[in-house]
Amino acid sequence: MKQSLKTKVIIMLLIVLTVGVLSLFLVGGTSNKLVYIEGRPWNYPKLIAPFDIPIEYDSLSTEHIKDSINASFAPFFKLKSDVKEKALHNITTSLAALPSLKPAVRKIIMNEVDSLFSRGIIDINTQNKIAHGEITQIRIYSSGDINIKTVSASQLRSHEAAYKEIKDTLAAMHIADDRQVSDILYNNIKPTLEYDATKTKALLEEEHKLALAAHGMKVKGERIIDYGEIVTPEKYTLLKTYERLLDEKNVENSVKSFSRYGNIVLLFLILLSYYLFIRFLDPKVFGSLPSMVFLFSFIFIFVLIVYLISLLRPGFLYIVPFALVPIVVTIFFNTSLGYVTHMVVVLLSSFVAPDSIDFVIMQFLAGIIAIVSIKGLMQRSQLVVCAIFIFLCYTITYLTQCVVRYGSIDTIDWHVILYFAVNCIVLSFAYFVIFIVEKIFGFTSQVTLVELSDINNDVLRELSENCPGTFQHSLQVATLAGEAARKIGANVQLVRAGALYHDIGKIDNPAFFTENQSGVNPHDVLKPEQSAAIVISHVTDGLRRAEKAKLPQVIKDLIVQHHGTSKTRYFYNKALRQSATGNVPTEPYTYPGPNPTTREAAILMMADACEAATKSLSQPDEQSITEMVEKIVESQLADGMFNEAPISFKEIGEVKKSLIKRLLTFYHTRVSYPDDVKPTMMLDTASSTATPSEPQG
Repeated sequence: MKQSLKTKVIIMLLIVLTVGVLSLFLVGGTSNKLVYIEGRPWNYPKLIAPFDIPIEYDSLSTEHIKDSINASFAPFFKLKSDVKEKALHNITTSLAALPSLKPAVRKIIMNEVDSLFSRGIIDINTQNKIAHGEITQIRIYSSGDINIKTVSASQLRSHEAAYKEIKDTLAAMHIADDRQVSDILYNNIKPTLEYDATKTKALLEEEHKLALAAHGMKVKGERIIDYGEIVTPEKYTLLKTYERLLDEKNVENSVKSFSRYGNIVLLFLILLSYYLFIRFLDPKVFGSLPSMVFLFSFIFIFVLIVYLISLLRPGFLYIVPFALVPIVVTIFFNTSLGYVTHMVVVLLSSFVAPDSIDFVIMQFLAGIIAIVSIKGLMQRSQLVVCAIFIFLCYTITYLTQCVVRYGSIDTIDWHVILYFAVNCIVLSFAYFVIFIVEKIFGFTSQVTLVELSDINNDVLRELSENCPGTFQHSLQVATLAGEAARKIGANVQLVRAGALYHDIGKIDNPAFFTENQSGVNPHDVLKPEQSAAIVISHVTDGLRRAEKAKLPQVIKDLIVQHHGTSKTRYFYNKALRQSATGNVPTEPYTYPGPNPTTREAAILMMADACEAATKSLSQPDEQSITEMVEKIVESQLADGMFNEAPISFKEIGEVKKSLIKRLLTFYHTRVSYPDDVKPTMMLDTASSTATPSEPQG
């Protein structure tokens, strides 16, 4: 099918948009980003250092060094001298105001308080950290003093601990517990050391930096890693350093620019090749704008989801049901397009997939299994069976790849098998995706056609009740057309469903069609033009009923095309006989059409006309049926009914043979037996048990 200029422009814009947006996600701004996993092989060519790269500690060593520094690091605390001075002044003044307190006792108390303040009083949070061993030493400094004193954390006391220590000391010295003294001490003993988070963090980071300084150098031109080499923790750290420095230096060298633009060119070539494949090998899909929009949109959305998952958790790519692509496309189009679409998605996804070679091989095999197991989908249960086969394919392929790469099963990540299971569980619900696509783009799946062929649905049940003759005719046409479609490789389920619905317009006027009449023909009292209008209206009435029942567009197309632009010859000839001039316009006697545009519509037209015509034969034997089928099909060819349908003369010949063969079985044509066989002859044949009235065969 040819495309209009508007359609071509829309599709080319869609390709450019797809390439542009995917370039931003897959290669734009991430040209320095390499996809690799620690402990797995390096899947890129040999990487050479484009500049000097410091060799830093790996993550495990880095954490160990940091933990060691943190364990012995002494945090900074600022001495609040004004708090100490104010507290000592308040305590001295308050104790002096107690006449009952002897000077000697007052002096002892002040000495103990001064000693506690000199050692330092801390807040309760710091005390808890000391108690748990998180802090063993602290650094103390005061404003304007450049000297920093490091003291043991064991000599520090919190507010509560300091108060309790003074109370215990006084009790041990047998100094009476005075309530007023206790209140004075409790209200004035406060923390004199304040944690300095800013100073502590700065010094800690400085110590980390010094301790973690590079312990070697990869000079420019030296090999960083080679293809197939395992990414060890040291190599992983070196690669991360390489990427970081590449971004910091903003290196616009050949490594960066060629990588970016080269990937964009590859992306464009993949999508352009896909476009050319459809254009030259699948013209029917190419000529349908909804189909092209769906295919490119499906690819774009699927790859975008893959990219987002790769950002969050690269390992979760195993959960993505890639087999959904060939399943959906095969169901709505064909196996070759389903497979090519699948490989396009896989190739685009390999831009961000870890172990891209293994990834492509695995998805290649899964795509084939999906297409083979889903071919001819008729029931939802087939999706479950398909999902099981794909799970086995994924599992066997993954285990094999692990053994081939590492030579051992010890490296197998059994979580991946669980990911495969989740993948296939999601895949078994692909029917919901199929349903959504049908509603949005107006496509029709085989499952839907099977459901429509159920004669217990409302439309067909009404047809069987109101037009029993038409219903039987439709069943027979469905059988004829389905067998013929199978012979030439057309869509059997589509033509069968279309045959069941092609005459539903007769429900409105059942008595005006011969198969529903019982002795009375209402056309006898009507003019030929009136009769023709009623008969022709069953096409438009059928379309109206189909729209009301929300039947798919492919079924509606078969309803309006099964007569094409042919004439109601009986009433047209009747009008000619009644005309005085013999000149009768053909328009009132012509069906609105259009003529068949698909092989299925052409098959339905032939099957419908032949089934109806052979019922008029007085003696439906092999010769008369053959002559009738040949006459009808040749007449349709001569009238140009199949000029717009992609059906060849060879296929039309195969359809005729199929119709003749099936019609012969309808009328049970048998070999003729002579009537003049005498009983005595039968008695002479010991092996014969039949009577003259019971012919054998």
